[in-house]
Amino acid sequence: MKTSESQGSSPQPSVPSRRLNRVQLGLLALLLLVGGGVVVWRTLTSANDPASSQMAQGQPPTPVETIALKQGQGVRRIQLLGQVEATKSATLRTQTAGTVERVLVEVGDRISPGMTIATLDDADQQLVLAEARARLTQERSELARLLVGTRPEIIAQRQAELRSVQAREREAQQNLKRYQELVAAGAISEKALLEETAAVDATQAERLKVQAALAEATAGPTREEIAAQKASVAAAASAANQAKLSLARTQVKAPAGGIVRSREVSTGDLVESRDPVVTLVNSNELDVFLELPEQLSGSITPGLPVQLTARAIPNWQRRATISGVVPAANAASRRQMVRVRLQNPPQSLLPKMATAGELELLFDADSLVVPRDALVQRDDTWLLFTVADGKAVQVQVKLAVDMGETVAISSSQLQVGQPVIVRGGEGLMHGAPVQVAEQNTKQEL
Repeated sequence: MKTSESQGSSPQPSVPSRRLNRVQLGLLALLLLVGGGVVVWRTLTSANDPASSQMAQGQPPTPVETIALKQGQGVRRIQLLGQVEATKSATLRTQTAGTVERVLVEVGDRISPGMTIATLDDADQQLVLAEARARLTQERSELARLLVGTRPEIIAQRQAELRSVQAREREAQQNLKRYQELVAAGAISEKALLEETAAVDATQAERLKVQAALAEATAGPTREEIAAQKASVAAAASAANQAKLSLARTQVKAPAGGIVRSREVSTGDLVESRDPVVTLVNSNELDVFLELPEQLSGSITPGLPVQLTARAIPNWQRRATISGVVPAANAASRRQMVRVRLQNPPQSLLPKMATAGELELLFDADSLVVPRDALVQRDDTWLLFTVADGKAVQVQVKLAVDMGETVAISSSQLQVGQPVIVRGGEGLMHGAPVQVAEQNTKQEL
């Protein structure tokens, strides 16, 4: 019975044989695991690498457009805000006293040189002028008489007066002689002789007076008299001119053109000489004050170009240059100001209007300028692709100035004339095959 059981049963494996089988199975599983990982890694790498994917799938190179790299000067444009200020202002004042009769302008009116601003009551000045003119006429008449000399009829009259006086003198002397004889004879008293002697002296004095008048009439005026009369005429003419000027000053006129900023008087006001009437601002010359950003304080110099615009005048713009830099910060904004002088500005541009200015700052003329489409940003890095041997070459660049459609860059790996990709570089990787679809060498940067 035991013998048959031993012959019918299979032999059991030994312990070392079982251990060997387990090691082989473990090695096989490890090989399968490593091989699968390699396959998976290659699959993922091929999916993330466009160049490898294209080559694996046999796709054609990426079509791109290139442009020759050019050298240029970077221009940075900065927007500034400010307002218009009057360059020059003047206060028109009265030059004579009087009552304001009319005020012919209002605040905001634009006036021209010589225009009448206000008028004063001129009744007093009219009277003074009339008196001065009358005196001048009188003095001129006297001077004309002296220059013409004494008329012949006047001389004849003086001669007749002299002959009459001489006759009375002879008669008085004859009477005196008779009286002397009568007194000597004792016929009359000496009192009568004294009276006759006085009559002779009176006739002699009258004769001398008439003789002097005749001599004066015959000789005419002296040079001293004529000079004195001419001086009197000049004084009268000066007084008349002064009175005429005072009358003219009742009309307050503008010496120059401008805009009325304020009015100081009204109709009926009594004003003295030098009282203010209106204040004018010069409309032919204005200043625009623009605020600088804090980072530009102290770095802006006169002569830099700026493009001015005003929201109140939609179609107006003016290219000008900075005329000066204010050496102190604005009290309200704490920012430095620059001044732009405008000659002959438009009439619609008024003081206190808000303005904007675009300041142009020039950078190194040796910088490289490329279109904005040529740059690719990945994370915080700016990249640019060139083409070498049919492949994309990635170059890291530094952004110097953003000028809108174009950008100024710097890189030691780039050279003027080198082709750079401007279209199709968004998804490129370094070393990826490319095909230049268009070589644009005439594009303006």
